Amino acid sequence: MEFKNWSLIGGLKLIVIFKTVKPNNGQKKKLLWVSVLILDVHLHKESKLGILGGLVKRGYAPTLIAMRSHLLVKPENPKLRILSIPLRYFPVISPIMFTIAMFLFLPIYILVSKPAYIITDPNVSIFSFASVLLLSKLRRIKLVLDIRSPPVEISGFRGFLQTFSFINSILIAKKFFDGITILTSSMKKEVCERFGLSPETVGIWSSGVSLTKFNPEIFNLEKANLRKKLGLSGKFVVLYHGVFSSNRGLIETIEAMSIVKKTNCNVIFLLLGTGPSKKKLKDLIQKRKLQENVIIHDPVELLEVPKYIAMCDVGIVPLPNHPYWRSQSPLKLLEYLAMKKVVLLTSITAHQLVVRNELCGIYISLANSVEIAKSILYAYDNREKLEDWGKCGRKLVEEEYTWEKLASTFERYLFSIDNNVSKT
Repeated sequence: MEFKNWSLIGGLKLIVIFKTVKPNNGQKKKLLWVSVLILDVHLHKESKLGILGGLVKRGYAPTLIAMRSHLLVKPENPKLRILSIPLRYFPVISPIMFTIAMFLFLPIYILVSKPAYIITDPNVSIFSFASVLLLSKLRRIKLVLDIRSPPVEISGFRGFLQTFSFINSILIAKKFFDGITILTSSMKKEVCERFGLSPETVGIWSSGVSLTKFNPEIFNLEKANLRKKLGLSGKFVVLYHGVFSSNRGLIETIEAMSIVKKTNCNVIFLLLGTGPSKKKLKDLIQKRKLQENVIIHDPVELLEVPKYIAMCDVGIVPLPNHPYWRSQSPLKLLEYLAMKKVVLLTSITAHQLVVRNELCGIYISLANSVEIAKSILYAYDNREKLEDWGKCGRKLVEEEYTWEKLASTFERYLFSIDNNVSKT
């Protein structure tokens, strides 16, 4: 069976092609993940792609339904199927249009693909599941809500929509879904207490990293060429990669560079990415006359990120001690560690649980400019030791944070709800 160019509301066309696939006796159950990710825009897609890739290696046949603004995103593993809905990126409108599309599309796709599990995120798209709740019962499909983070950017109408969707997603899942998974134990405790969930029914799988993609040994030649291309040869480079927002310690780190500059002009702070605070950061750089010391680089494809990490001297994760950061599991931290880089990181619970007291972490006591500057200068003064200190970071990742290990944890949770008839 084949579908293509299916017209929807307001002239929107859902350009998706899929075919029924004969069951493979060597495969485990099919899994469908529905997400409002915009694959060619959002920088946090690696978490979804990583866990689904791990499940592929365990014999699953997963499909991710998400959005794309312009470019198609192809999975590394051909056994991971991605159905991307073409919707031009608009922060509030795109998720709503996606929800309407899924309300109409999901029942048909479920009847065709016959998944054993359907997983979604806590956002507006969960309202599209109204059309499949009865169908999931008839087909004995397990529904799971996966929570990676509570709303962080909560100002304005966009923030209101995120908070509204988050709360209602959990209430809907509590009543109608078979399970909930969550990022960390501390986040699980907060969510269970707030929404009256039974801890026994909530599973945990944290952030992870691909040791194949993030392998420092394969970038020995490229990192020198990249430094030369960026004009950073002979410089001490502190790298941040990811989303730019005002509550991630980036403003404080730029302010810290004003202090560092007075002591050592050889230190460069490189920001790789984009986000709502990009203009604010650029204005601050100009105001502090730090154009030679702080560089903002446009985001690059995921496969290019390890090259930039390999090129830097240290990574930095300057998250402040806010409740929504304390219960996180920062993906960028694991990526730095996998690349054997020492990381400058604030001494919040989320960081301490990963790095503990290992040499690969240099703790920042407070997320203010003075303490961040001290940590940068400390790293610079010990630059000859950094390579040796960073080696233990990859060992930490190998032991606990590969996508294969996390997929195994996730699979055990799915097995635990298979015969559980009670709701979360």
